[in-house]
Amino acid sequence: MKKVRVTQVKSGIGYPLREKMTLKSLGLRRMHQTVEHKVTPQIMGMIAKVNHLVKFEEFEEN
Repeated sequence: MKKVRVTQVKSGIGYPLREKMTLKSLGLRRMHQTVEHKVTPQIMGMIAKVNHLVKFEEFEEN
């Protein structure tokens, strides 16, 4: 199963509310926090919307 590891690298302060809510939906609450999600179109769409605030890497889970 493919998963993605998402880390917040930039603050949401000064960005639109929609982007802040997307960070919250991804489960990111603070800088340098990392969360893991299954790779789904919905998750990848959220990452694409806030790609300037996060870094991500896909990996295969055994």
